[in-house]
Amino acid sequence: MSSDIAPGIVAVAVVAIATLAIGTWALRFSRTTSDFFVASRTVRPGLNASAISGEYLSAASFLGVAGLVLTFGADMLWYPIGWTAGYLMLLVFVAAPLRRSGAYTLPDFAEARLGPGVRSVCSVLVVAIGWLYLLPQFQGAGITLRAAIDAPEWVGPVIVGVVVLVNAASGGMRSITFVQAFQYWLKLTALLVPAAVLLLVWAGDGAPGAGGSDGAWSMPLADGGGEGLYTTYSLIIATFLGTMGLPHVVVRFYTNPDGGAARRTTLTVLALLGAFYLLPPVYGALGRVYGDELVATGRTDVLVLELPRIMVPGLGGELLAGVVTAGAFAAFLSTSSGLAIAVAGVLTQDVTARPWSGRRLDGITAWRLGAVIAVSAPLLVALALPNVGVARAVGLAFAVAASTFCPLLVLGIWWHGLTDAGAVAGLLAGGIGSGSAVVWVLADGSGDGLGPLLLSQPAAWSVPLGFLTMVGVSLLTASRVPAHTRRFMVRLHTPETVTLDRGPM
Repeated sequence: MSSDIAPGIVAVAVVAIATLAIGTWALRFSRTTSDFFVASRTVRPGLNASAISGEYLSAASFLGVAGLVLTFGADMLWYPIGWTAGYLMLLVFVAAPLRRSGAYTLPDFAEARLGPGVRSVCSVLVVAIGWLYLLPQFQGAGITLRAAIDAPEWVGPVIVGVVVLVNAASGGMRSITFVQAFQYWLKLTALLVPAAVLLLVWAGDGAPGAGGSDGAWSMPLADGGGEGLYTTYSLIIATFLGTMGLPHVVVRFYTNPDGGAARRTTLTVLALLGAFYLLPPVYGALGRVYGDELVATGRTDVLVLELPRIMVPGLGGELLAGVVTAGAFAAFLSTSSGLAIAVAGVLTQDVTARPWSGRRLDGITAWRLGAVIAVSAPLLVALALPNVGVARAVGLAFAVAASTFCPLLVLGIWWHGLTDAGAVAGLLAGGIGSGSAVVWVLADGSGDGLGPLLLSQPAAWSVPLGFLTMVGVSLLTASRVPAHTRRFMVRLHTPETVTLDRGPM
């Protein structure tokens, strides 16, 4: 083994072993089906906030933001701003009422609020969004291992898939919570320490690019990189509203003891995300000075991994690159774990726990089968499809979530007039609209004119389409408002300290 790749191999091995060790240690706490689904709703706000931040900071956050800033300039800072502000929207509109609903998953909430007719559509969307979000995690792992140790790109996805599957299938939500909390702090440290060293190197070089024409880092480096007003606003809509519709984020709020804990968790998450997102733009700005070759070769997604080697030649740069590689691998593992848990929960309830060959699987066996399907299907797709830009793929997942579950949650929690027919119609309209953009991007994703522009960033039209369809069809089918709606909404908005008559819903 050559010495120049040893730090990268050690970093990946340490993160994988630590992840499995923490997950194995946490198995002692996973005994019931409720432990697997929602950690028996006993996760404290501080621990839960660290776990949420760990799973939320994905490949797009760790690698994609810096690469986008390098290529397209300061306009790309809307990504981390939107991803952080999305939790503010979640705090204001969704967090506490959703916890009080008593549901395990988004389909559970839809069924409790509107009846069983909406559940199937929600289940399909949870799986679709989860798998779409898993693709860039697996692809990012391939990119990272190729940059770190020159491994074939299939190696990274396979390692991530195996580690995630072992943890998700063996310990469920209870186990994953401890793993993801550890991985948040690892990711923060893995970006912070090298960034501090690289800034010292930059200052020692006389701070090149700090002023004059070289300091115009807000201008795009890539041809045709200007985003335009429509693209910027569409991106803002997707990131601000998409967070509340991401299944792996929403399921976390079911693990809090009560609505107050859910709010405290969200406030802590805002602070943790804000601290992390100060760092990727630093790498993007330094890349403007030292990373011209990465732009020329189209390898901007590996900026965070390559910058230490570029700025600090020799063993020091390799060690810093190893630290960053550890953080990147933790990002793929933590986000993939959260997505696997969310998708496995839905598959368990709606697919694997149903009677097979005349008998019904027990809860934990059904969960493990669901986890296998949740991980293996997107892994196979990631190995078969050519790479899509990491941040771009995640942006599409946000657009689909914002166009479907955001209208369902906001209207379902705050408007008593929502009907099952309106919800299904809105989910289909928003899902098909934003889903067409996903198909277009995965198939080709190039071209000029209005059509490609609307498909590249669909949220500006697909989110209003989802909302308006839900409201319009609900008004036309007002007689279908469930009889228990007012009682259920009182339950959503009443603090747990107030005793309610929780009769039949």
